[in-house]
Amino acid sequence: MSLLRAVGLVGGYGGVDILQGVDIEVNAGEIVVIIGPNGAGKSTAMKAIFGLVALRSGITVFDGVDITGVPSDRLVAAGMGYVPQERNVFRTLSVRENLEMGAFQKPANVRRKVAEVLALFPPLAEKLDQAAGELSGGQRQMVAMGRALMMEPRLLLLDEPTAGLSPLYMDQIFERIIAINRAGVGVLLVEQNARQALAVAHRGYVLATGRNRMTGSASALLANREVAESFLGG
Repeated sequence: MSLLRAVGLVGGYGGVDILQGVDIEVNAGEIVVIIGPNGAGKSTAMKAIFGLVALRSGITVFDGVDITGVPSDRLVAAGMGYVPQERNVFRTLSVRENLEMGAFQKPANVRRKVAEVLALFPPLAEKLDQAAGELSGGQRQMVAMGRALMMEPRLLLLDEPTAGLSPLYMDQIFERIIAINRAGVGVLLVEQNARQALAVAHRGYVLATGRNRMTGSASALLANREVAESFLGG
């Protein structure tokens, strides 16, 4: 069953169309990854889905409801979480305050939700009263993902969650993505670490110059010679 369906997305910034008719679908229970070269429109597509990029045409449907042009705060309330690549934590606030901010639209049961996030990200348990800006990059990413999960989304959008992380934290983030998905949350992921992302995903999209280049199961894309040579390092 389709959880998210974006069809024919055309739009961009300052009158320049970065997206040239992109189609993306995430079914319930799936991890779907978007890969492609720099400038392909991967992050722009995700921002367009989350209402952060104006579209000239195209539609986006979430859980059977047309959400095209719906403001991002309403999408959060509807069950969609988004973690941007940069500026994704409140650096001067503590880890606890960051997590509590994530539940501002649904303040009930905050203690239970914080406990669930800490169970998913154990390294944060001893950092609760520390400013998020003092954490390592991997720990800040855990805070950002945890804050998005405080609203108990049905779909989580992750833009380059492992960018700049050490191999150790990269592996931990991918492990947590699998755990989040197994808990019943659909995941749409933009990743430069394409091989690792495809290894945990169910399906993938390859974008190039703002258009769909290929799509298929993650295993099929991993086995595809053209994908391997162009995006996976041979």
